[in-house]
Amino acid sequence: MSRLTVDPIMCHAHGLCAELLPELVRLDEWGYPIVDDPAVPSALRAEARAAAAACPTLALKLVRR
Repeated sequence: MSRLTVDPIMCHAHGLCAELLPELVRLDEWGYPIVDDPAVPSALRAEARAAAAACPTLALKLVRR
């Protein structure tokens, strides 16, 4: 199982993660990501990996558990 995490200190609210993975990431009123359920379904693992790789500040991480 993989989990999606956000480091709030590193995040600069670019919003790219929500654009690439709207099924799991939404933005708060200031543009910072919110991940309600960090468990990544296997069907979305490739998209989650791409979103984490695209994060300009490396704040979004896909962690395998």
